[in-house]
Amino acid sequence: QVRLVESGGGLVQPGGSLRLSCAASGSIFRIGDMGWYRQASGKQRELVAAITSGGSTNYADSVKGRFTTSRDNVNNLVYLQMNSLKPEDTAVYYCNAHIAHLSDRLLRNYWGQGTQVTVSS
Repeated sequence: QVRLVESGGGLVQPGGSLRLSCAASGSIFRIGDMGWYRQASGKQRELVAAITSGGSTNYADSVKGRFTTSRDNVNNLVYLQMNSLKPEDTAVYYCNAHIAHLSDRLLRNYWGQGTQVTVSS
C-alpha cells in the first residue's frame, strides 16, 4: 500500500508564507513526477506546481515567482514553499505523485488527503 500525507497548511495573513510538505510511504519501487494541486470552494481542482524526478519544475502562471516546489528523492518528500500569499490562494491543497509499487513496478497516480490553506486578515 502507498500513501501520501500532506502537512503544513493553516491560516496566514496576506503577504505571509507557508511551507507544505508531502510524504510518500509504503511499498514504493520508485516515484516519478510529483506535484501540488489546489481546489478552491466552488471551483475545479487546478495544477499549482509540478516537479519531475530529475528536478524540472512547472508552475501555474498565477503562482510563478511566489511559489517554489522541491523534492527529496531519498526520503520520498515533496515541498511547496508559498510566499507573498494572496486571499485568492485560499484552497485545499493536494499532493499528487506517480508511484510504482514494489509488487508490479507499474506507475499509478496517487493523491493525498488535502490540507487547507486560508489567506485572510
